Amino acid sequence: MTKNAPELRFKGFTDDWELRKLGEVSDIIAGGDIDSSILKETGAFPVIANAITDDGIVGYYDSKFRVIAPAVTVVGRGVGVGRAQVRYKSFTPVIRLLSVKAKKHDAKFLESIINEYKIIMESTGVPQLTVPQLKQYRLYLTSLAEETQIGNFFTCFDNILALHQRKLDLLKRLKQAYLQKMFPRNGEKVPEVRFADFDEKWEQRNLGEIADRYDNLRVPITASERVSGETPYYGANGIQDYVEGYTHNGEFILIAEDGANDLKNYPVNFVNGKIWVNNHAHVLQSKVDEADNKFLVNAINNINIEPFLVGGGRAKLNANVMMKLEVIIPSKIEQQKIGIFFKQIDNTITLHQEKINALKSIKKTFLNKMII
Repeated sequence: MTKNAPELRFKGFTDDWELRKLGEVSDIIAGGDIDSSILKETGAFPVIANAITDDGIVGYYDSKFRVIAPAVTVVGRGVGVGRAQVRYKSFTPVIRLLSVKAKKHDAKFLESIINEYKIIMESTGVPQLTVPQLKQYRLYLTSLAEETQIGNFFTCFDNILALHQRKLDLLKRLKQAYLQKMFPRNGEKVPEVRFADFDEKWEQRNLGEIADRYDNLRVPITASERVSGETPYYGANGIQDYVEGYTHNGEFILIAEDGANDLKNYPVNFVNGKIWVNNHAHVLQSKVDEADNKFLVNAINNINIEPFLVGGGRAKLNANVMMKLEVIIPSKIEQQKIGIFFKQIDNTITLHQEKINALKSIKKTFLNKMII
């Protein structure tokens, strides 16, 4: 292998790759303002903003566009800055979104190498990437024929990833639908959907009546003091690390105390086995005669916790407030059936997420070997 060639190549390609500035091989523009007078919900040509959701599409123009497809958009500011995405329909970029139209290079290939580029931000505040800075990107490029082969390869990979992601999203929506139907709505005493042979009304209880709190066993460890091991180390938003030793052993429910990333979908997790918990997550366990842990984690997930939080920038769920939260529960036997049902869905969701993570890891390996 020569100095300017990747480790892994398609058969028939042997020439060295050439280091070029992105501005030399493509036309780069910044997005402008939206023309709201002609913006529609549907149409021929997408209007794309600097956003992650819905592929950034904020509307459509019927007959107007600025960039001829295929081309690559690059997030110019804020969340996801520097992230590239190939576009296969002619489009109009709007403010804070950059567009890269290659002259003689494959768009999918450019997407891949731009996404691997180490970004140096122009501002110390909100992350920002400008047209002059993007033009200075120094990238190794090859012939159009080889780039097209590489681009097609990663397109297939991304299609597989997208398929698995759609399956995962569907499972999450399915779980949410079951949660709405298998737990009573506000003010009601029975759910819309139940397992056979259960017809008794559910009962309103305080969390403190049906669960014990084990926050006293929590031990925070700074990153420099942790000893690497196999025990998951939990914080407010889930697993932070893996360490030696443990603070708790058994079935527990972890609820973020402070530092939650998403207050609308408040972090509540069922765990089983040896775990280490820091001081940013409350630790609950159902009382044996009162409740089932697998059921209770879903009952708590059905509560809108945000109104019970205190504090400003770092919202906190105080222990005494948490233990007074009201949940509605059926008999222990019905709880167990519901808990097992949702645990099976959660296991399937986890399996799909692990597949996606494995595919992303494989893609990363190929990227490292197939581009410079």
